[in-house]
Amino acid sequence: MFLPSFWYPVLEAKLRVAVLVSKAAFQFIQGAQLSDYKVPEEVKDAGFQICGDELGSIVEGHDVKKFRYHGGVNGVAEKLSTSITKGLSNDPDSLNRRQRIYGINKFTESAARSFWVFVWEALQDMTLMILGVCAFVSLIVGIATEGWPKGAHDGLGIVASILLVVFVTATSDYRQSLQFKDLDKEKKKISIQVTRNGYRQKMSIYELLPGDIVHLAIGDQVPADGLFVSGFSVLIDESSLTGESEPVVVNSENPFLLSGTKVQDGSCKMLITTVGMRTQWGKLMATLSEGGDDETPLQVKLNGVATIIGKIGLFFAVVTFSVLVQGLMMNDKALVRHLAACETMGSATTICSDKTGTLTTNHMTVVKTCICMNSKEVSNKTSSLCSELPESAVKLLLESIFNNTGGEVVVDKDGKREILGTPTETAIGIWLVIRMSVVVQLPGGGLRAHCKGASEIILAACDKVLNSNDPIPASGYTCIGVVGIKDPVRPGVKESVAVCRSAGITVRMVTDDGIAIEGPDFREKSQEELLELIPKIQVMARSSPLDKHTLVKHLRTTFGEVVAVTGDGTNDAPAFMKPTLDLQWALLELSADVIILDDNFSTIVTVAKWGRSVYINIQKFVQFQLTVNVVALIVNFTSACLTGTAPLTAVQLLWVNMIMDTLGALALATEPPNDDLMKRSPVGRKGNFISNVMWRNILGQSLYQFMVIWFLQSKGKSIFSLDGPDSDLVLNTLIFNSFVFCQVFNEINSREMEKIDVFKGILDNYVFVGVISATVFFQIIIVEYLGTFANTTPLTLAQWFFSLLVGFIGMPIAAQLKKIPVRST
Repeated sequence: MFLPSFWYPVLEAKLRVAVLVSKAAFQFIQGAQLSDYKVPEEVKDAGFQICGDELGSIVEGHDVKKFRYHGGVNGVAEKLSTSITKGLSNDPDSLNRRQRIYGINKFTESAARSFWVFVWEALQDMTLMILGVCAFVSLIVGIATEGWPKGAHDGLGIVASILLVVFVTATSDYRQSLQFKDLDKEKKKISIQVTRNGYRQKMSIYELLPGDIVHLAIGDQVPADGLFVSGFSVLIDESSLTGESEPVVVNSENPFLLSGTKVQDGSCKMLITTVGMRTQWGKLMATLSEGGDDETPLQVKLNGVATIIGKIGLFFAVVTFSVLVQGLMMNDKALVRHLAACETMGSATTICSDKTGTLTTNHMTVVKTCICMNSKEVSNKTSSLCSELPESAVKLLLESIFNNTGGEVVVDKDGKREILGTPTETAIGIWLVIRMSVVVQLPGGGLRAHCKGASEIILAACDKVLNSNDPIPASGYTCIGVVGIKDPVRPGVKESVAVCRSAGITVRMVTDDGIAIEGPDFREKSQEELLELIPKIQVMARSSPLDKHTLVKHLRTTFGEVVAVTGDGTNDAPAFMKPTLDLQWALLELSADVIILDDNFSTIVTVAKWGRSVYINIQKFVQFQLTVNVVALIVNFTSACLTGTAPLTAVQLLWVNMIMDTLGALALATEPPNDDLMKRSPVGRKGNFISNVMWRNILGQSLYQFMVIWFLQSKGKSIFSLDGPDSDLVLNTLIFNSFVFCQVFNEINSREMEKIDVFKGILDNYVFVGVISATVFFQIIIVEYLGTFANTTPLTLAQWFFSLLVGFIGMPIAAQLKKIPVRST
């Protein structure tokens, strides 16, 4: 089930309330006398001894009494007809029976909204409602005064414009919903390690059934409700359910694991007991019916601009209405919406990136070893390791590796051996497994502790090094060997980091590996030292989740940075906590605002470029929109005050509004990004949305267009020898036509706010070319053939040429305006 990122704050509040209510209910039930549990006949007939509701009440209610009553983990596993060591059988009949009794591990998805739902939502726009009322009044007054059908032309024209806006908006939103649905499908491709048929394998979380044995590691999301089987140092982040920031310790004493929570530390095996809609997460998701809509920084700025324009427009409309007894509210809102994290990324000033799997390929291989003081390069050729080391050292080495690992050697369906585990364990395992096999057994029944980890930490703890001829020490830590593992840098990362730096974006590598400042040193710094240190940090190694969280929090709150965090799900979850960040992305499904499907740092350049493109494109659109607004308002206001008539009628203004909003947004907001965007400095949190450059272009173009229209109003009749009863209609049509073509060419000018060459790449943007072509085509239709509706009359070729000429002259004027130097902010 896909949930947009802006729903999370509302969801969290609802989840917390629902969790508290659920716990209270279960505590009440626990207070009652525990009676003998009776297995439903249907469950018995299927070969099981416990039903789904009973399993749900144990885990969801953390019911220790019921848990012990059913025999603990082993007892529950037995009643589920599964093995804690071998897991479920792959027998299809058995799996089908289990699925029929306990359900599947999928949430009930809400029905897809139809196109007509989006049409209805588009009709809720306040401006369209007002226009609808105006259309109704116009129809009543027009028919009453001029009769049918002549008196209905204005009203029907307004209705047609409303329908066009509604269907264009609904179509855009409907297509966006289909894209979200496709993204949701990609997000659901999540695999986890499961033991079935006695061996460990990767499996989709949606194929899990009660009785499955799942292996969890740090960073994993718990895929269903279940019970702790075995493991160590398991800390579970339940904040997604309860809102509590403190992690919960899970062990044999507190074995309850809930779907939707995350493993913050440690690793374990869990027994799946409840799946899908029977889990606590599933029940809570079923209760959610509403979502909030948090505005991004850019949306806040746009709303501020729209509010100011709206107030100015309303003032002029009221005055004009008092003069003409006729008015029209202009629609000044931007139609490009739901930009969220993408546009925030365009303002990012800092990127905190994980190393493993993001900057590197996460495909580790052993390249060098030093065992028993024997240093050796490792190649793809068969190694003579066994012949070069004493048998006792080889046995000890194998014992250490295979007994001290969370990885496992399995045989796939094709009979090939595969290593499952972390990349580090896989690298060491492949290095050994392809050459030898071993059965680990402690000699003489004694006990021996094996440790592995970062070389500097392990070596610091050792007081001896194993030599070829030395006996195995009976006490203390002895270094058996050091293994060099290579994790290659992803192709293009170096170039991508360079591009980010040239774009004014600071890249900081925050990882649990490597060198530079280390997490333990970082967390020991005082507040004053942190304020001095953090701006200089480029690499922070050996960092804990809390270290990452602290760094990001200070960058965002203390230094006012717009921070983007990348990661692959390991040790990154706390840094992704809302409300810590403005922007998040990674393969962390529920925490991420932007999902990078290839988990490649090079994609950051593309995301940042698109983010800046969104920001710049909306600036272009607002510049274009403000120019149209300023000219239309001033022209109609001054004309109404001085002459008692307005040259632009209501239907004509609706068509201009269509050019300005719907078509303008489609044309300018779809401009593709270019490499020059990454040569600009980031806008950051405090940059003005309407820049001085925009004001220069807006005022210059507005002045030119106003002078053209005023010139036509005062001298148009004499220049074109207009007289007779239709002279005013012809003149107003010429003014309307010239005004529209000024907007057409100004739309082309708006493709670049600072550069003179506005035609570069114009043919690559098919949407822009299509919008301009459609605007010109419909303008011809409106003037030549829809005069009755639009209050226009056909123009001569000379008048058409004049309209095109005055529109085109706006382009060299725009080029000269761009040469006027202004401060960027």
